[in-house]
Amino acid sequence: MKNFKYLLVGIVFGLALTKGEAISWYRIQEMFYFESFHMYGIFMTAVPIGALSIFLIRKFQLKAVNGEVIEKTVKAYHPGVIFGGLIFGFGWALTGACPGPLYCQIGSGYLVVIVVLLAAAAGTWTYGLVKNHLPD
Repeated sequence: MKNFKYLLVGIVFGLALTKGEAISWYRIQEMFYFESFHMYGIFMTAVPIGALSIFLIRKFQLKAVNGEVIEKTVKAYHPGVIFGGLIFGFGWALTGACPGPLYCQIGSGYLVVIVVLLAAAAGTWTYGLVKNHLPD
């Protein structure tokens, strides 16, 4: 029961994705073909909300639920981010699914997305195996 709050947040997030049609393969394809503003509108709403949230967290020095200070870690640029982003984008365009909506799609009855979930898990596992052998 101590993780019940996370379950509730996940349900609300899933409902928002589903009702906003962010899990629709057709909406995602429309975005990649530049045929519809729908998904871009979702992103252009999410980015300012995220930025405002970070601003408020810093301004009021808010703490996490467990009392820890919330800090934004600075990460050094790595060119692998470009290649990873391209792979992610191609996978998203081909499957019509990114990691967040995968579970919503499966829960909505699109059971073929289980293959995408298994492929994502296999890719993550493979990266874990080869990570130490990749250039820095």
